[in-house]
Amino acid sequence: MSGSSSSAEGYAARMAFEQHGHTHRLDWVDPTLREWDCTVVWSDPSDPEAGIVLDRSAFYPGGGGQPPDHGVLLWQGVQTRIVDTRKGDDPYLIPAPGDPIPPAGTNVRGAIDDDRRSTLMRTHSGLHILCGTVFRDFGALVTGGNMQPGEARMDFNLPEVPPGFKQALEDAVNAEIAADRKIVARILPRDEALAIPDLVRTQDALPPLDNPEIRVVDIVGLDVQADGGTHVASTAQVGRVQVVKVESKGRQNRRVRIKLA
Repeated sequence: MSGSSSSAEGYAARMAFEQHGHTHRLDWVDPTLREWDCTVVWSDPSDPEAGIVLDRSAFYPGGGGQPPDHGVLLWQGVQTRIVDTRKGDDPYLIPAPGDPIPPAGTNVRGAIDDDRRSTLMRTHSGLHILCGTVFRDFGALVTGGNMQPGEARMDFNLPEVPPGFKQALEDAVNAEIAADRKIVARILPRDEALAIPDLVRTQDALPPLDNPEIRVVDIVGLDVQADGGTHVASTAQVGRVQVVKVESKGRQNRRVRIKLA
């Protein structure tokens, strides 16, 4: 993209995409960010389970199989532990039971649980490498998946697998990790994104129809998918992946379980 006008339009589009209700999504701007200053724009101290809304948040609220971040809000000499997120018109951060609730207007410092987030980023990128490898070698689409820090599963529309599939798949995935491919997230206009061949790898699924832009995660040379989660910057940062088990889930599906070695 060139020219000051188009650059400004592109920046405005990214800003619009990164704004969720009252909250600017810092987790999409910089997935390595772990601490930041912000302001509470909504809370109900009488109802802690209603959640806390920030004007700027690096907490990944969960979605696409990736669990939400944990962390703390530090304010006026106390801390509020964040243990979950409720999604709605805003990401509503859910505090730990019994923790104090900062009222609206309070300036707070947010901090993400680095071990949990970093492990989830490695796990999520590992799943994308797995998905890209299976699609490249077998043409199979994803029918389900889930992850926790350090381990995950992905289901594929894969009626048959060859002998030695488990070890061959593990070797192929780790070869892609060792290739140190860049992982790049981009915001594209919806029509431009959907023009990318095989952008959506989940069977019978499309990105939300009301989104004018789509976030695309590109493992350069291997895999391009619509995705809203957090990722490491290159495949080498995933580390080694072990294929723990391959299970049959009906005549058409195989479940592949992986963990970070």
